[in-house]
Order: sequence, then structure tokens, then C-alpha cells
Amino acid sequence: MKIKPDAELPVYAHDTDAGSDLFSIEDIVIPAGKRVVVATGIAVGIPDGHVGLIHPRSGMAAKSGVTVLNAPGTIDSDYRGVVKVLLFNHGDDDFTVNVGDRIAQMIMERIV
Repeated sequence: MKIKPDAELPVYAHDTDAGSDLFSIEDIVIPAGKRVVVATGIAVGIPDGHVGLIHPRSGMAAKSGVTVLNAPGTIDSDYRGVVKVLLFNHGDDDFTVNVGDRIAQMIMERIV
């Protein structure tokens, strides 16, 4: 669900994708060697017996060295707050995230 009206809901780029893309709702700079929490403006309802896992986008990591710091991030089924992504810039240059940029992927998994 959108918490902010201009937020983008997670989407699968292809029918065969395991993860849905998460989008930034803010313009923010991640300095080289630093971490930043980036808001998505959405909340999710994970079904009981499942977990939402936040994974890095491989292209962003390969091109710029920016990744999800605590990968995978965990969204428990009882969490109803705003989804945020902790990004870390391993690169040598500052990295700019713009509103609408894809910043991570969310994968839903059943817990056995």
C-alpha cells in the first residue's frame, strides 16, 4: 500500500523474476564509504508464515558499488511500517539516488 501518494508500488520487471523492484521516494546522496536509509513510501502486509527479504540490485552494485548493507534485509509478517532500505556506498564516488530510482529488490519467501 502507498503511504505517500507519489510512491511506486513494487513491480516485477519480468514474469519470471524472483524479486520485485523497490523504488526511492526521495532524492538523496550516499557519500562514498557511507550508509543511508532510503524510504520507499510503501508499507507491505506479509502473510503469516512468510518473510519479505530485501536484496541488492546487482546492476547497481556492479556499476557503482552501492548495495544493501544488511542484505538480505528482513521484513517480518507483523511489520506494518514504511519499508526503508539501508544502502551502503562501497564506491569511490558519491552516489545520487533520485525519486523513482530502483534501489533494491524484495523477495517473498515461505518460512518452513
